[in-house]
Amino acid sequence: MVDLHSHTNRSDGSLEPQDLVELACRKGLRTLAITDHDTLEGYDAAEPHARAAGLELVCGVELSTKFHGRSIHVLGYFFNGQPGEEFRHHLSCLQTARRERNERLAARLRELGLDVQRAEAERLGNSQTGRPHFARLLVEKGYVGNVREAFDRYLDESAPGYVERREASLENIIGWIHQAGGLASWAHPVRLVRESPVPVESLFREMADRHMDAIEAYHSDHTSEDQAEYLALAAKLGLAVTGGSDFHGEAKPHAELGRVALPAGDLEVLRRLPRLPGSKAEACPSVL
Repeated sequence: MVDLHSHTNRSDGSLEPQDLVELACRKGLRTLAITDHDTLEGYDAAEPHARAAGLELVCGVELSTKFHGRSIHVLGYFFNGQPGEEFRHHLSCLQTARRERNERLAARLRELGLDVQRAEAERLGNSQTGRPHFARLLVEKGYVGNVREAFDRYLDESAPGYVERREASLENIIGWIHQAGGLASWAHPVRLVRESPVPVESLFREMADRHMDAIEAYHSDHTSEDQAEYLALAAKLGLAVTGGSDFHGEAKPHAELGRVALPAGDLEVLRRLPRLPGSKAEACPSVL
């Protein structure tokens, strides 16, 4: 089995990188990508354990940006080796933006009468603290009964506690990935498709025009109808496909590791896909 979308506790997952490798082996996976948000720390920590266990570990990352005014995620995969220091510098800048957003988020929650400090959330999330960790903090403090309620009342994009995160443009995200010798894939497109008035084929076509390499057709959020539609559109538009469970562990229990897998043939297509030359993406500091 091939699962190209998973997270460790170096971002918003619950498992240590070594434990994720061990789980993948128990599940019978032969190829796993760790795609933590804005960091390669999970991959770096897991790689020697995967090598020792005979598990093929693909270096990946998941980055946030905007498309048609809404948040989307882009997966970057590095089948030609690990990305270098320039790409890692971009990630460091994005992490700085994340910490700045968390400070504003904590301040906004205090304005709403909740006694919340950024440091308290970071105790739960470390360097990759985000809204899920603030949600857990609100549960701990008794402000809400569960994580879902925390998002509904305070943290979702339509809720009063939400604050925007300053993100790199889609063009820069794709450019950075290509400059690092990687492939860019639009993650779980259904999340935008369900909200956007733009026809799905138009969205996919625009992604192809922007040099997106692939679409994540296989995902835990996709119905069989979604999957069939996205596969057909990818084939029509000349896009490759990726897929995976989007495993997070305890934070997302329905997304079981290996539950959604990429067919082996599609993995081979990705391996053979020509690498596009990096576009003239802006350096990270100019977008923060």
